[in-house]
Amino acid sequence: QVHLLESGGGLVQAGGSLTLSCQASGSLFSIIAMGWYRQAPGKERELVAIRTRGGNTNYGDSVKGRFAISRDYNDRTLYLQMNSLTPEDTAVYYCNADIIPTMSSTRSNNYWGQGTQVTVSS
Repeated sequence: QVHLLESGGGLVQAGGSLTLSCQASGSLFSIIAMGWYRQAPGKERELVAIRTRGGNTNYGDSVKGRFAISRDYNDRTLYLQMNSLTPEDTAVYYCNADIIPTMSSTRSNNYWGQGTQVTVSS
């Protein structure tokens, strides 16, 4: 069973920075892609950033140029560096991963973390 554990959320003033982390644990063969999504109160969950195994990245329009996604050398930890934060970035941030469980798996499974709250004060 794979678990995704987010950390790094908190309260920050507008213009500040935060770094989120997501640690994938458990038995897995390969991570196809990992990403961050967010959901603000009363709004739908939206893509923040995603990074594929090959290193390709994609960002939501509202965070381009301010946020940066990265993974560590063993590829099990995902980071989101958030700069120039605004109150509109306030949301619960969720980690998501497409993972191939075993070498013999014919399909990937999709996992979500529990989320971490980011609050940006004006």
